[in-house]
Amino acid sequence: VQLQASGGGLVQAGGSLRLSCAASGLTFRGHAMAWFRQAPGREREFVAAFSRSGGSTYYSDSVKDRFTISRDNAENAVYLQMNSLKADDTAVYYCAAGRPITSTIMTPNQYVYWGQGTQVTVSS
Repeated sequence: VQLQASGGGLVQAGGSLRLSCAASGLTFRGHAMAWFRQAPGREREFVAAFSRSGGSTYYSDSVKDRFTISRDNAENAVYLQMNSLKADDTAVYYCAAGRPITSTIMTPNQYVYWGQGTQVTVSS
């Protein structure tokens, strides 16, 4: 299984970026697909996820109404559209796949597969 994250970069505050995660060796069926992020000196934190069924989405309070997670089952890809970016959004962003139950969908250690991360830097 490989998850390949891409799309990070440097953007000014208020700008937008779209992250992509290409999955190989894994089917979305039965897997929750999520984005996490980790800033220097901080723990990895949940950003957004699709439920295992794909029928529900979840967002952290800090990104709700600014970020949107989407997926393309045919391409086996997951995306994260990030709008109205803030300096606090600066972090390495990781895509992940796993089989968490709903109550643990925001917990990093419930995910088995991780991408390599893509850096997002927001200048203020």
